[in-house]
Amino acid sequence: MTRPFTWFRLAALLPLAAAILAFAAVPVPAPKAPVKAAKAPRILTGATEEATALRWMHAMTLREKIAQLVVIPFSGHPLNTRTKDYRKFIHLVQQENVGGMILVNVAGGRIVAKANPLEAASFINRMQRLAKVPLIVGGDFERGASMRVDDTTAFPHAMAFTASRDPNEARMEGEITAREARALGVHWIFFPDADVNNNPDNPIINIRSYGENPDDVSAFVSAFIQGAHSVSSAKVLVTAKHFPGHGDTATDSHLNLATIPGDKARLDAVEFAPFRAAIKSGVDSVMTAHLAVPAIEDPSIPATLSPKILTGLLREELGFRGIVVTDALDMGGIGQGFAVGEAAVRALEAGADVLLMPPDAEAAINAVEAAVKSGRLTQKRIETSVMRLLTAKAGLGLAQKKLVDLEGVHEVVDSVESNAVAQRIAERAVTLVNNEGALVPLREPASTAFFALAEGRALVEGQAFSAELHRRGQNGNVMVLDGTTSEADLDAALQKQSGAKEYVVAAFVSFAAYKGNVALGGGFPQFVEKLIATGKPVTFLALGNPYLLRNFPKVSAYLTTYSTVPLAESAAVKALFGEIAITGKLPVTIPGYAGYLAGISLEPTRTVLAASGTAGTRRP
Repeated sequence: MTRPFTWFRLAALLPLAAAILAFAAVPVPAPKAPVKAAKAPRILTGATEEATALRWMHAMTLREKIAQLVVIPFSGHPLNTRTKDYRKFIHLVQQENVGGMILVNVAGGRIVAKANPLEAASFINRMQRLAKVPLIVGGDFERGASMRVDDTTAFPHAMAFTASRDPNEARMEGEITAREARALGVHWIFFPDADVNNNPDNPIINIRSYGENPDDVSAFVSAFIQGAHSVSSAKVLVTAKHFPGHGDTATDSHLNLATIPGDKARLDAVEFAPFRAAIKSGVDSVMTAHLAVPAIEDPSIPATLSPKILTGLLREELGFRGIVVTDALDMGGIGQGFAVGEAAVRALEAGADVLLMPPDAEAAINAVEAAVKSGRLTQKRIETSVMRLLTAKAGLGLAQKKLVDLEGVHEVVDSVESNAVAQRIAERAVTLVNNEGALVPLREPASTAFFALAEGRALVEGQAFSAELHRRGQNGNVMVLDGTTSEADLDAALQKQSGAKEYVVAAFVSFAAYKGNVALGGGFPQFVEKLIATGKPVTFLALGNPYLLRNFPKVSAYLTTYSTVPLAESAAVKALFGEIAITGKLPVTIPGYAGYLAGISLEPTRTVLAASGTAGTRRP
């Protein structure tokens, strides 16, 4: 979505343009160790902010104070004012006075399309007008705002950043994400992911993590925080998640309680290291994980509900002074073992400040109120957390301005300059792991058959890949298949391309809540094996999960982009055609096949394709 260019826009974008030029000129350093000097969360400091928070809090009843600690979900789409869903939402905001909202792609219990920027900002403004105390609005902006809102800068997943070995890229993402978030009316970014993904079978972290090396994760986590905090005109909260570390698990905590193994010494050296770095970098909040930590706590008690972990470890041992927010309380890792109200009370007893997405917000408020009246929780305990949240709201400037300028949203989001940064990051991430027979770059594209294997229905995934190939003259030899394709239709697709001399397979595999694995689904594994069985060379592109080589070790060439976003599809095609240098290094180990930092570097062999034209051979 674009708007006519104006001199005002040019002036507004000059600082970002300068930053982009500086970014392009930066060499590619090894990740640096995070700074050692601990910082207090930036938003939680200042006498003026504390005075504003006290004024707000003193005007509240006990129930309103409790409600301030509850954050409810919204999709960003407009709701008819006569619907039951809208009336319920208004009740929670206007009568119960909940403290905040989180932007999700779910409405009425079903997955919905992302809202566009104006839809999201308009809904937020409407709710802010109804709220007695300004709402704090959050979002899982793990790929920038594009994670939850269309027509915003579409960054690749976190692991793609580490493949280029340049923390400055994460810093740039933090800055751009902060600007776009505040333009939309979002103040609280639930990122960066501080999990160390050292388990290849992790079904829910995977490419959301910066990798398997604690030093890498620490460096990139710190860089994102510094970037997001560098924008004085767009203050945001940033969040390190999922404490005490969700990387070494093989269970999706949306489904069940996961377990993190290892003794305390190992956890301290690996899992806790990025959180320690985040705290030293002044992170504003830490999100808890719904997982068991037998080395510290009874394995029947999730970290989210553990005083030993949230108070003893996070507050006292690591010295965190900011906001502790639970992961979503509607997840199976909590919901299967604890009723809504009991989970809310236990989370506060453990040391959490904010209750994120309880499945029944009123039930959570009722239970906490009853716990205070019975003496199980003290009012002082509630007020301690309320002050942290209200001070953050004041520090964000919400007492002065809680509405966003709808006319100015598109002066900020989805800019040409920001998208150029994201595209460059996606291209530098491409990693060539195997290249038997020098298949990459492609020697005879015209006699190559291309298959895009989309995880769901092929409505988004594979479309950019296909379009880029068509622009390069590949037409009848490109097929986009989706997860609903029958075995008979897959066989027919193979038969149709049987005259090809070699095959390229682009497999879209990513994490997804409630999915339970990161495997290539449907009949696709058998289809790939049939391609390999022809004896013709197969080049495999892993768009998303980089570990798929374990499942298809006989492919001749293997590349990975660590992301399924369209910019990663475009980068993969450019790499295949030799139009960009391939310089990415694996931030993870592919057990039995490739080690940490493996990656074959190649120089470009063709010129980059122009908007209308074809790629040509690069002359020496």
